[in-house]
Order: sequence, then C-alpha cells, then structure tokens
Amino acid sequence: MDMDFSEDEIHRYSRHILLDEVGGTGQARLKAASVLVIGAGGLGSPLALYLAAAGVGRIGIVDDDVVELSNLQRQIAHGMADLGHAKADSAASALHAINPDTIVTAHRTRMTPDNALELMAGYDILCDGTDNFPTRFLIADAAVLARRTLVSAAVLRFEGQLSVFRPHLGGPCYRCLYPEAPPDGLVPSCGEAGVLGAVTGVMGTLQATEVLKEILGIGDTLAGRLLIWDALATRFRTIRLLRDLACLACGPNATLRDLSAHRSRQAQTCVI
Repeated sequence: MDMDFSEDEIHRYSRHILLDEVGGTGQARLKAASVLVIGAGGLGSPLALYLAAAGVGRIGIVDDDVVELSNLQRQIAHGMADLGHAKADSAASALHAINPDTIVTAHRTRMTPDNALELMAGYDILCDGTDNFPTRFLIADAAVLARRTLVSAAVLRFEGQLSVFRPHLGGPCYRCLYPEAPPDGLVPSCGEAGVLGAVTGVMGTLQATEVLKEILGIGDTLAGRLLIWDALATRFRTIRLLRDLACLACGPNATLRDLSAHRSRQAQTCVI
C-alpha cells in the first residue's frame, strides 16, 4: 500500500499515526478508501465532515435538496450563506474547507431504483443518513445487491440507532432487522415529531467512527448488533441481531434480486 505522505499530511494526521491501531499503514488505508454518504443533513453533515478530517481519500455526497433555514438547527455542514443552495454542493464545500486533499463528488440527485447501483458502484462503503422508509429500504436492498457494507443510522426526537450491515460477509442485512416498512403514518418523520439537533451530531459521529473502523479493520464491528442511544436517560444499550434465513433480501431464497419492486412506491427522500 502506498505510504508516500507529504510533510503536511504527516503533520495533519499525526494524532492518527501515533495510534498503534492506525499508524502509517492505517492512514494509507483511509487515503485509499472511498465512502458514499447518502443524505447531507443532520446525520450526513457530521459524518462526512469527520470522514474528510480523518483523511478518507474520496467521498461522494448524494442529496437532491436545497438548504433551508430550519435545517441549520442540526445540519452543521451548512450555514446562512448556503440558504437556497444545493445541499450536496454546500456539504462538498464544507468538506473541502476542512481537507482540500479529499476528493469530494457532489451527486445532486435523489437515489432511485434506476441509479442506486450505478451510484454505489464507485464506492467501498455506503452510509445511510436519510429519514424516509422507502428510500432507506431501497438503499439497504441495493447495498445487498452491490455487495457493499452499509453503515446505517437513524434518529427521532431524543433517540438514535446505529448498525453495520454486511451480509456479503455473513452478517444480517437491514431487512433481517426490519422485514418491511411500517404503514404510512405510523412512524412520524423528524419534521412531524421533532429532533434534538445534538442527537444527530452524536449519531453521525458514531456513524463516522464505525466507517473508520471498517476501513481500518480495527475494534469490534457493529455488524450483527444494533446500538440504541437514549439521550434523555444518557443510556446506551446493544441488541444482538441474527440473520433471517427467510429474509427477502439476503436469505438463501431471497426474492429481491433486483430493484424493480421499489419503482412503484419510491417516495421523495427526507433527510434528517
């Protein structure tokens, strides 16, 4: 692996390189890695910022929305000067300001059944930062088909959830946890129920940490486990996840071998 770092890079990443679990070899892995962040909102903002700061070589941002004033309570990649601008472009500018050596591609589009696999093909790891069940299931199913590791987080009000899904390596997928989306209206969106802004920051940062661990191959993976954080109680708990042999997406008799099932019910992405 290429470990030809400039003097500035050695200085920038010195606190990483000092870690025995990272070192120069690990920093080179980060530089060679690519991550697709789907959603430049409350989760995607801290996630993408920390990935760029850590030295991930290439980051893609998928978002078709524009920055609104109500976003700024939690979506820290954007500021007042970005109001009305595309979130993907705004986030890309924020990442470039932190680390100009990271290559950032702004995908100003909504992820759909027609473009999901094409968007995912150019990246090693996928991150879901959306708040819409049809889109979350689309991302999860496409990740199974693309054989990509998915780091998925979600927040609502004062609670967050996080897991890593990599069924191509033997673990459960998102549908092993949630076989089907809940009926419309059963689970409110953040726009309906509200969310404490800092909760998205904590979960987005935890999401970034899991991505870095996956790239570096260090620590205990969250694959096969669901992390739940209750901010009001200041309590973390972890639930074990098992692979569902009857899973529609990753089971031996899976029926979701393409994305056509999503085309009839694709809804607009709502980013936290």
